[in-house]
Amino acid sequence: MDTITLSITLAAAMLLMLACGIWVALSLIGVGVLGLLLSGNDQIGLLYATSSWGATTSWSLTALPLFIWMGEILFRTRLSEDLFKGLSPLLNGLPGKLLHVNVLSCGIFAAVSGSSAATAATIGRMTLPELKERGYSERMAIGTLAGSGTLGLLIPPSIILIVYGVAAEVSIGRLFIAGALPGLLLVSMFMGYTMIWAKLNRNELPAHDGTKISWPEKVIALRKLLPIVALIVFVLGSIYGGVTTPSEAAALGVVGALFLALLSKALNRKSFVDSLLGAVKSSCMIGLILAGAHFLTLAMGFLGIPKSLALWISAMTLSPTELLIYLTVLFVILGCFLDGISVVVLTTAVVLPMVQQAGIDLLWFGIYIVLVVEMSQITPPVGFNLFVIQALTGKNILYVARASLPFFLLILLAVVLITWFPEIVTFLPNNMSGK
Repeated sequence: MDTITLSITLAAAMLLMLACGIWVALSLIGVGVLGLLLSGNDQIGLLYATSSWGATTSWSLTALPLFIWMGEILFRTRLSEDLFKGLSPLLNGLPGKLLHVNVLSCGIFAAVSGSSAATAATIGRMTLPELKERGYSERMAIGTLAGSGTLGLLIPPSIILIVYGVAAEVSIGRLFIAGALPGLLLVSMFMGYTMIWAKLNRNELPAHDGTKISWPEKVIALRKLLPIVALIVFVLGSIYGGVTTPSEAAALGVVGALFLALLSKALNRKSFVDSLLGAVKSSCMIGLILAGAHFLTLAMGFLGIPKSLALWISAMTLSPTELLIYLTVLFVILGCFLDGISVVVLTTAVVLPMVQQAGIDLLWFGIYIVLVVEMSQITPPVGFNLFVIQALTGKNILYVARASLPFFLLILLAVVLITWFPEIVTFLPNNMSGK
């Protein structure tokens, strides 16, 4: 078979397995086995063992389960609830009032969780009932949550950035630093849009959202935010300052989260065990996906697919911009059916040679791919985050998709902005030290 026929065969096999409901990791392994059989190689067991060991023993990956555990501790204790109580009084004076709590709560929780679905689910459980009770537009409440929930993929420490860093052999510390400004850009765009919407739709906001809040009350509310903000500064500051590696910072973050949970009397035997089991389940799932993707990459290497595709793209003489447009469409389509980590591990083996051939900076490309995957998580009508929010609200999926559409477009605008002005991504990594 020629390369194109082999590629179509493997892609069709992958789609068939996924359509049958087979786990992503097992589908990757199955397609890898098929690829090796087509290449005439029968050392499947030996190659799988070797590739799995190589995929899962990188020291950089130790940060992954630790950051997941840190987010699980906060998710299962009272610390996440303090976010809403602490932010509400501080944001009541802005146009849009408490709708901004969704945006900032997601931004802050993303900085200690690293998971998009966990961010949307955790913040949504707290904010949606409260906003509905106070008379806010339900559609806008859902929209701000859907858009801001995706921040868990970008704002460091991001699990997907760790996965990309390992796959592309890019410094995870530099990727974390690079994600800071684009993350703040998205938060600013979401809050700016919310303010404009509030000015144009005053009738969909409560006329009087509580009594006037005094400064002493705001200071008391601010105290509820201090523990989580201190944890964020502690973890990210140590990475940005070059004091610790991401793995060391993750370990310190877990200790810090346990200490805060214990100090607030929110940590008990049940919450500790639940957080540990949740972290183990998520880490094992991601680890199996990584092992499967590495095995598939090996099989594709035997077939010569990555090299052939890179040569094909090179022969097409696409400009870097044209290549990014094609890749954006590809990632958005894949993101409609798969979670973000699966999209990254499925595509990096094929895409990275093309990207390098086009002369695109792999550090910048890491932030670009995360932004596009964020966008795919709320792609109407089948984005992954849309299903999370549908489960929370019980609303029709098309209703949730319409509510999130403006935020989908805002993320698309952010992709355009970092393409036109790549310094948004590269400025901090090039001007800060990091391990």
